[in-house]
Amino acid sequence: MQTVEIYTSPLCGFCHAAKRLLTQKGVTFSEIDVWASPERKPEMIERAGGSRTVPQIFVGETHVGGCDELYALERSGKLDPLLAA
Repeated sequence: MQTVEIYTSPLCGFCHAAKRLLTQKGVTFSEIDVWASPERKPEMIERAGGSRTVPQIFVGETHVGGCDELYALERSGKLDPLLAA
């Protein structure tokens, strides 16, 4: 299974929804809280191609995007193959 990293902040409902989906799927992920560790936000922005909002989700080296993109992958049946790759 691919490593999953998610950049979040504690007050973000989309972050909670994304983490909930990953947890329901049994996916172990590393969470980087950019509110608690603001020095990590520039890293997130660079990795995410300039996106400044949270969540930003990475599966292996693939930038998934945010919560909407994660759920779109799930609905289309493409999330499980990406996680397993």
